[in-house]
Amino acid sequence: MLTSFVEGLLCCLASKSANVVVPVETSEPADGYEFVEVKPGRVLRVRHIIPDRPVLEEPTGQGGSVSCKRKITVYRNGQLFIENLGDRASTEVKNCQNGESEPNSTVEVELTDSGNSPLPVRIPEGRSDSVTAGNNGASETGAAGNANAAGQTEPSQQPRKRRRKPKRSVVIDCERKISACKGTHPDVALFFIHGVGGSLDIWGSQLDFFSRLGYEVIAPDLAGHGASTAPQIAAAYTFYALAEDMRLIFKRYARKRNILIGHSYGVSFCTFLAHEYPEQIHKMVMINGGGPTALEPSLCSIFNLPTCVLHCLSPLLAWSFLKAGFARQGAKEKQLLKENNAFNVSSFVLRAMMSGQYWPEGDEVYHAELTVPTLLVHGMHDKFVPVEEDQRMAEILLLAFLKVLEDGSHMIMMECPEAVNTLLHEFFLWEPVTHAPPKKESKARPETAKAQTDNTKPMSDLAKVRPATARQTSSNGRTEEKPDSKSKK
Repeated sequence: MLTSFVEGLLCCLASKSANVVVPVETSEPADGYEFVEVKPGRVLRVRHIIPDRPVLEEPTGQGGSVSCKRKITVYRNGQLFIENLGDRASTEVKNCQNGESEPNSTVEVELTDSGNSPLPVRIPEGRSDSVTAGNNGASETGAAGNANAAGQTEPSQQPRKRRRKPKRSVVIDCERKISACKGTHPDVALFFIHGVGGSLDIWGSQLDFFSRLGYEVIAPDLAGHGASTAPQIAAAYTFYALAEDMRLIFKRYARKRNILIGHSYGVSFCTFLAHEYPEQIHKMVMINGGGPTALEPSLCSIFNLPTCVLHCLSPLLAWSFLKAGFARQGAKEKQLLKENNAFNVSSFVLRAMMSGQYWPEGDEVYHAELTVPTLLVHGMHDKFVPVEEDQRMAEILLLAFLKVLEDGSHMIMMECPEAVNTLLHEFFLWEPVTHAPPKKESKARPETAKAQTDNTKPMSDLAKVRPATARQTSSNGRTEEKPDSKSKK
């Protein structure tokens, strides 16, 4: 603590940066690690593992098709109205989250900050008309008792309803095929993207687990993190600069079916890629990613302090991160931070990363347009991201499944690696159940059955007649037939 304070004081007096912004030294072996130059002088470390698969299994092409139909309407007052039109997609999401069973529903939310606003309200389609009438025609009940009052209020309400014109409407109508992604499939690749202050080493348990199962895994270090280069300009750490890095990494290693796994700030980059490449992103996992709100840096933040001051406070920031990022603060958690190179970035990079989180396009409409199946994993003790934000994200997304782990916090993939690996693997193998179409009965079938019954009637009558005609036989074997009395009539 004293050393950091002295270094920070000298840096302020000398008007120089407290940190030498260079790649962090790594003691990891070179096997499986690559250095990719995304731009001149901008080099990212990437861990790329292609396991030796003893058995290669070609995808059978089987799976389930989900009808992704929804209408998104944005009004000028900032209100967002989402109407799910798909039968199977809406039913699956609702049954997994709220246990409801309406095939068609609407979601009406306000485009506000998820931290201060309530959760979006889900309104069944059958009640949407009554809700609209209650909002725009509140005097209908009074019309029954006073016709003159109704006559005065109705003309004034009609223009109000007409003036409510949508600012923008987006209609999504597509058929998405979802299949199981096994480790023996050569067309599957897993991308792991970390957040602020982390590195690819925080995914160590996941990379080893899934590479042993045969999956091809790719995990990059963001600029200024891990062993990647750290430019000395703040513009190198904006969201758009980092997102462009991830785009180049994705285009370099992408397969036919790709699965994105993001943590914290890395979830925003996964969302960006899923929006840019919807056909190539097969599934997505969000781990403590927060709500579907546009990114905007906070003006009143400790990270707006000068770099030298942040360097003096670096021990305090590391302790605060340990306190908020882990459910337990023991020697094991401290060792995990040290071994996995977490929260080991320079003060300059940390300040630039926090002030560069500006992404106004990533609002609720942007997330509502996604059709990729998404698994949300949340640690119950997370003090950075409240569970309400992930619940809001699950409401906005079309195909989302929220899983909450009680024993984890913000760094849940390091705290509970077995539970996280199991959840991820089950999600990779998941595919929707395809229901067989109902059999259509032909109209001629009842008539045919009726004709068959009509044809059997004479046979039964003959059976009744034959015993009567052959009833009397003579002793010499001759048969004397008697006419049937009923046939005469």
